Amino acid sequence: MNKSIVLTGITTTGTPHLGNYAGAIRPAIKASKNEHVRPFYFLADYHALIKCHEPARVRQSSLEIAATWLALGLDTSNAVFYRQSDIVEIPELAWMLTCVTAKGLMNRAHAYKAAVAENEESADADADKGITMGLFSYPILMAADILMFNANKVPVGKDQIQHIEMARDIASRFNHIYGEHFALPEAVLDDNAATLPGLDGRKMSKSYNNTIPLFEPEKKLRKLINKIKTNSLEPGQPKETDGCSLFAIYQAFASADEIEAIRIRYAEGIGWGDMKQQLFEKINSEITPARERYEALLEAPEHIEQQLREGAEKARSISMPFIQSLREAVGISRIGRR
Repeated sequence: MNKSIVLTGITTTGTPHLGNYAGAIRPAIKASKNEHVRPFYFLADYHALIKCHEPARVRQSSLEIAATWLALGLDTSNAVFYRQSDIVEIPELAWMLTCVTAKGLMNRAHAYKAAVAENEESADADADKGITMGLFSYPILMAADILMFNANKVPVGKDQIQHIEMARDIASRFNHIYGEHFALPEAVLDDNAATLPGLDGRKMSKSYNNTIPLFEPEKKLRKLINKIKTNSLEPGQPKETDGCSLFAIYQAFASADEIEAIRIRYAEGIGWGDMKQQLFEKINSEITPARERYEALLEAPEHIEQQLREGAEKARSISMPFIQSLREAVGISRIGRR
């Protein structure tokens, strides 16, 4: 049976938080156990270098992300779990793709256009000030990540759909010049994926500094939940669930019956302190077993490294012969007898 290949990258620039867990990690862990799919999950450490020039942060983030996924039960017998930088064929493929990619296509990338617009708004004479080639050509590296393993499906947020479209354009161009080598990937957008609000009510994001780290100790978790912004309605006053951060986060962790019961309590005027306690207990009960495994893994980084190395071996069993065939296709091969 030919399994559908699904590929997901995790940029190593921060500590996983509740929003990451509910929106991406939890569904990916579930997908890793699907015997009808071959999932590829990788630590996107080359991508991290585009925006983060702090080596210690990249290293620590790689450790924390790998430990998180393993602690939450990633099935490494079915999924291929690896570091991007361990697959040396990826940057080689990125260069091959760069050589068939039109600059005009990269000019249209959202991240690049946003950076240029920011410079123009500041009336800077140089529209490209501070823009690195890493940022500019980021979609090509992402295309290499995807095309190296001929991924059929790539789960993404709405802001990443353009990059999958670009990967398809780049693959089509390469195929047109050198023959059919790449499958055209499809973006998978999960409309039901949870997007959690942060402490201030905006989307939970490290860029807003409003996150709740996934594996905070119980005392710190309780303190952070108590900081979540609410309105000034007193206990006993009916409250709306729409637009309430506490309710939105609770929904991502509770069953349908539990959610309905809390709706009733909102109508009855549940106090914010009581609701925060309910939320803390719900999150903590789900996270505690994985938190204990996570802390144990951080104490045994050699186990994490072994898992990543084994994943890299699986990945390179595909990437090494494939890059050789691509070299032949573009004319890079030994001269004379082979």
